[in-house]
Amino acid sequence: METLDKELKENTTIKTHNISGSLAVIDALLSENVSTIFGYPGGAIMPIYDALYDFKENLNHVLVRHEQGAIHAAQGFARASGKTGVVFATSGPGATNLVTGLADAQIDSTPLVCITGQVFAHLLGTDAFQETDIINITTPITKWNYQVTDANEIPEVLAKAFYIAKSGRPGPVLIDITKNAQLQLFNYTGYKSCSHIRSYRPEPIIRNEYIEQAAKIINQAKKPMVVFGQGVILGNAEKELLAFIEKAGLPSAWTIMGMSAIPTNHPLGVGMVGMHGNYAPNYLTNECDVLIAIGMRFDDRVTGRLDLYAKQAKIIHLDIDPAEIDKNVQTTVAIWGNCKKTLPLLTQLINVNTHYEWFKEFEEKKEKEINQLMNKELTPEAGKLTMGEVLNVLNELTNGKAVIVTDVGQHQMIACRYAKQTQSRSNITSGGLGTMGFALPAAIGAKYGAPEREIVAIMGDGGAQMNIQELGTIMQFKANVKIVILNNNFLGMVRQWQELFHEKRYSFTDIQSPNFVAVANAYGIKGKQISERESLKTSLKEMLNHPESYLLEIAVIHEDNVFPMVPQGKGVAEIVMTKEEI
Repeated sequence: METLDKELKENTTIKTHNISGSLAVIDALLSENVSTIFGYPGGAIMPIYDALYDFKENLNHVLVRHEQGAIHAAQGFARASGKTGVVFATSGPGATNLVTGLADAQIDSTPLVCITGQVFAHLLGTDAFQETDIINITTPITKWNYQVTDANEIPEVLAKAFYIAKSGRPGPVLIDITKNAQLQLFNYTGYKSCSHIRSYRPEPIIRNEYIEQAAKIINQAKKPMVVFGQGVILGNAEKELLAFIEKAGLPSAWTIMGMSAIPTNHPLGVGMVGMHGNYAPNYLTNECDVLIAIGMRFDDRVTGRLDLYAKQAKIIHLDIDPAEIDKNVQTTVAIWGNCKKTLPLLTQLINVNTHYEWFKEFEEKKEKEINQLMNKELTPEAGKLTMGEVLNVLNELTNGKAVIVTDVGQHQMIACRYAKQTQSRSNITSGGLGTMGFALPAAIGAKYGAPEREIVAIMGDGGAQMNIQELGTIMQFKANVKIVILNNNFLGMVRQWQELFHEKRYSFTDIQSPNFVAVANAYGIKGKQISERESLKTSLKEMLNHPESYLLEIAVIHEDNVFPMVPQGKGVAEIVMTKEEI
């Protein structure tokens, strides 16, 4: 209430608490300490935008160029900051343009509160102008959604929205507010944040007996292995994870979403699992005797064929979401709960160990990958530039301190394989949904979420064109984002599969692109195009040293492939390092 009283006195002439629904929305955001909104105005949400007009000093609104850009920017903000991203959109096409981002946020557990305008309540169901049933459309792809038709509901509904979005396993929430509710005056008694909802248990009860069982299994293990995911980052459990793996000397691999939870150069870090992950952790998944999964969901890209996945191992699964337990992989012991709370309990009970001989097997497999694959990818001496060497030079110049935001495709896999990262929340990508067009707007949001950090967006020539209009957002709001386009003149990952599994029948993957530098220049963004190895380092340095946003287009090998690879329909131990092995 104090928040609203103060702002009303400073910014408006309203003296009573008989306020509009729109003003109640603004006060909810202020009370939840929201700093930034990504949005696009329209007819059905105009009253909320009118209320926002008087709070420009308190709430930073970023006008995107497309609602999909808004929600991806909010995702980038949330992933970089650990806070809840907030989106405004109007009804009809404005709301439906959020659908891809909602699905992306749902599968990647990103906390968002999306507020959409809706037609007047008496017009619902009449096919009114810009009316869509956004509640039924988004029910499968939101953690919760709700339609408000009466202003009296707004404070409580928005309090629930923020609580649900951020608590437990995070996710997106959509609140649809009819125009009459936005305009309606009601007796406002103040905003009360939510901390409990009947029948909603964000964190399951921790069962100590299962922790004891898990500790016993770990203490008896000869070849234990950890695979951790984004649940560690979402639970702010990075320190707890380090304490756990360091006490028992546990070789630890990360999923694509778990990357950066520990420094990529940590002595116990053995690389990334998954279809294009590192050779050692993928192969040795099927030789460990205990597999400890922490905050990950055994996605199909991690497991390969389930009937060939870690069948020799006892499985210990730590997860906050009981629905993930035994969903894909049958566990020996399941530990429910936030890993920030469960990991210390487990760490207390495990023995100090090194597992030196077992760790040597990872080192031997790593050396094989370095010699057969990584050296020629990272430090080629002839031919066209490779994506890997771009990442290698970028690592050198950033010292692993940059936030790397990737789009989807070959460049994404290369970046996640080779980027060096020294602190958490440094890897922002579309993991589960694989949304092309994600990187540019997500990088803008990441800059607002972590303004003190260097933000580098890496994308291919295909994905770069899917939300290229967001260069206008950078132009207007001066978001200092560095953009690297790795241009191979193909939809690279699709082309790779066509080469390997469809007899090189390149069906509509040869893509022609505009002059990206000229496009950037049209938006007032400096840029440069290079194709020669000799200019790579100086050009990347020029980009990073530029005080504003910058676009660097780098021509790379046209028909290069990403390896290692676990071919579709194969087990993780059938990982290959060349196309001849497929």
